[in-house]
Amino acid sequence: MGFLKKFTKQEISWMMYDWANSAHSVIVVTILPIFFDTVAGYTADSVSSMSTWGFATSLAMAIVALSAPFLGVFGDIRGMRKKLFTAFMLIGVVSVAGLSLTPFMDFTASPEAAGRVAAMVLVLYITSTIGFDASCIYYDAFLTDVTTEDRMDSVSTLGYGLGYIGGSTIPLLIFLIMNAVGVPMLTCLGFIFGLTAVWWLVFSVPLLKNCEQTSGKPYKKGDVGASIKNVFTTMKEIGADKPMLIYIISYFFYIDGVHTIISISTSYGTNLGLDSAGMLLALLLVQVLGLPFCLLYMKLAEKFGARTMVGVGICVYMFICVFAFFMNSLWQFWMLAVLCATSQGGIQALSRSMFGKLIPDKARSGEFFGFFDIFGKFSSIMGPALVGFVSAFTANKMLADQGLTAATATAEQVDAINAAAGPFGILSVILIIIVGAVLYFGVLPKVMTNDERKI
Repeated sequence: MGFLKKFTKQEISWMMYDWANSAHSVIVVTILPIFFDTVAGYTADSVSSMSTWGFATSLAMAIVALSAPFLGVFGDIRGMRKKLFTAFMLIGVVSVAGLSLTPFMDFTASPEAAGRVAAMVLVLYITSTIGFDASCIYYDAFLTDVTTEDRMDSVSTLGYGLGYIGGSTIPLLIFLIMNAVGVPMLTCLGFIFGLTAVWWLVFSVPLLKNCEQTSGKPYKKGDVGASIKNVFTTMKEIGADKPMLIYIISYFFYIDGVHTIISISTSYGTNLGLDSAGMLLALLLVQVLGLPFCLLYMKLAEKFGARTMVGVGICVYMFICVFAFFMNSLWQFWMLAVLCATSQGGIQALSRSMFGKLIPDKARSGEFFGFFDIFGKFSSIMGPALVGFVSAFTANKMLADQGLTAATATAEQVDAINAAAGPFGILSVILIIIVGAVLYFGVLPKVMTNDERKI
């Protein structure tokens, strides 16, 4: 990895957390929904696992989003950022370790047994997501500690790139090889969830060892109460800062498309009846292509600016929503995977570094990234919930049009209706991306008033 030579030890150690937590992103976010869909099929109410998964994702994001600003301000107390990062990282790791036990539970014995296992999967998924997202608040805030403003685009983008080639690719490849050589699927799932927990923990060590909080203020009596009050002060500052306010609202909408497509892709493919192994191979392709496309985004951002390249990513994701609506075969899922690979890492990485540059006081980066995170997470509530609502509404209408209900329809009829309703849920995501695009391209000031905050 010669391209790492120009980066410092602290920058590389920071990037390695993307390598560590990306195992959660691909294994838990994309493979777990397939397992949950299988378990849900044995429960008494198996009409739409896609809808249930969407609502569970929204609940996890809501918990993090509502607490994010307060978590962020506590991270600005000198010495607290790493402690809080460690605590939430461990919550995520332990939850994923718990998921490794669920494939070995007998969920086929009865609908009640399946319901218990499904509930356990959802609870562990929610807590692992809380650990993942809350740790990322402090991880993002460390960006201003480990590098300089002129290097943020490169460091942030390469972090995502390393995540793709490492944590996203290697565990998924191991899972596919185990499956290909004949290891029983449930054994593969149990092993890969356990490996994900170990991977996440081990590769978090470089950040814990080499990265220190250089900003923030020493703790004094009364700082906890003052920090909570600062949340509302920061809220007022963001409201009075036009570039930051417009950017963060725009981000709220356009990143929704990115997060929703990531979290719902395999559940959507399963609803359409696509082959699970084929979908996972397509997702492996996304991870393999992730690093080169992140490097391409990094180079193009150096030439054209991060702002332009984020705009390119927004356009790509609007097209993805339309393409997904018409998708009905595995080869089209592969095409969708390639489209996602072109911009998935680049748009997230450059959005993060753009916001880092807009922060007026780097000593309060935790506070500001807490608000950045709340906008990102609330968008992640809206997207899956919208997909779940539109899919369920459309499915129920289709049942009613045929004079059926969930109780009277056969399993084959339910599967067919879910497959027909799913595309409308995916297409609905384009509406909120369009709102973000209008704000980003039409309202966000072209030139910032502060030369230090050019994006």
